[in-house]
Amino acid sequence: MKHTAIIRELRSHANADNVAGMARFGINPKTCLGIKIPVLRAMAKRIGKDHTLAQRLWVSGLHEARILASMVDEPERLTRRQMDAWARDFDSWDLCDQCCMNLFEKTPHAHPKALQWSGRKAEFVKRAGFVLMARLAFSDKTAPDRMFTRYFPIIRQEATDERNFVKKAVNWALRQIGKRNKRLHRLAIAEARALARLPSPGARWIARDALRELQDPKTRARLDP
Repeated sequence: MKHTAIIRELRSHANADNVAGMARFGINPKTCLGIKIPVLRAMAKRIGKDHTLAQRLWVSGLHEARILASMVDEPERLTRRQMDAWARDFDSWDLCDQCCMNLFEKTPHAHPKALQWSGRKAEFVKRAGFVLMARLAFSDKTAPDRMFTRYFPIIRQEATDERNFVKKAVNWALRQIGKRNKRLHRLAIAEARALARLPSPGARWIARDALRELQDPKTRARLDP
């Protein structure tokens, strides 16, 4: 299927009311068409995997075309260079998160990029680093604990970044790592308590929110054998 036909189909689903709603939730409206994710997922299922098509959709610059690109690209063909290039184009939290969840976390480059991007200055590149940490804690079932304990010093270092979309991703990473198993749960609680002592409103918010979930009896019960 040619990318021009897909772009025409995407434009046919444009909804100005949805664009306005997305803008209220912090999504850049400049290139948005206002298409909901289930519509994009249905299109992706019909299209199938196509690495070349994904590149062309991304170059279009349209918000939803880029999300669709993350759904149809082939993880095994993804390079570190492409991941860096796409990450530099992130201009909203949802594009960042969709790319991480649909594509980036499925590549062998995911852990290295989580480490690298979490130290970047650009807001959504940094967010991507922590979103990858969170997603890998959930989906990488065979990774040893050491793959995740190495993220704790980075979480502490970057928890003082007061930008909303960064601190929420740092919080997400800490919570997901802590829900992986009993050992990581104990270490994540200790890390959250350390964050609570930092002279940073963002770090203290991360700590409070993480402790609320990690110390919840339901969370503890799920970790019991």
